[in-house]
This record gives sequence, C-alpha cells and structure tokens, in this order.
Amino acid sequence: QWQLVESGGGLVQSGWPLRLSCAASGIIFSIKTMGWYRQAPGKQRELVATITGGGNTNYADSVKGRFTISRDNAKNTVYLQMNSLKPEDTAVYYCNANVRRTSYSANYNYWGQGTQVTVSS
Repeated sequence: QWQLVESGGGLVQSGWPLRLSCAASGIIFSIKTMGWYRQAPGKQRELVATITGGGNTNYADSVKGRFTISRDNAKNTVYLQMNSLKPEDTAVYYCNANVRRTSYSANYNYWGQGTQVTVSS
C-alpha cells in the first residue's frame, strides 16, 4: 500500500517550465534522501536532483541553474521545478525516496512509477 505517486509531467516547448510532484501515500518516519531520476529511451537512468533529510541538495551538472528540488515534509511530498526546459530533458522522470516508514524499520529505497516529460524544440 505504501507508494510514491508522481504527477505534473507533460508536453512543453523548449524554454518553458514544468513542475513535478511526488507524494508518498503512506506515513514516513524519517527521510534519508528523496530525489528525482530520469531515463530517456535507450539510455541509462541518471540522477537529476536529490534532497537530504537535512535539506541539502545536489543536482546533475546538466540541470544546475535550471531545476530546483524542494520538499514539504508535512505533506510527504517532494517537488521538482524545471525551468528553461530543453529537448535534451525529454525522459521519464522517476521519484525516489530512501526513508524509514516506522521507528522500527530500516531505511528502504522506494521508486515511483514515473511520469513522462517531453520537450519540443
């Protein structure tokens, strides 16, 4: 029943923004890291951005200055604001969460189902 649900993907023109969201359907006891990865057809999945439980962020070089990751702990939701989108950003974007679900659980790596982002030139 515990699940990550992504939303906000779609088709946009180059240079325009898009915001992705990822909400956990179950409770989270503590967060180690949450983030976004993406995978284009025929290519390996790559890291886009992460945010730690302490609020530290990291970005892939290809998206620095354009993408911003943020989190709303009260809603168990992580966001990815994508500005100045390029055709090269076209991919399926996956939410990732490394969390403890309960006080007695170990950290576990969860993945969302993915949401398609397509950027036209």
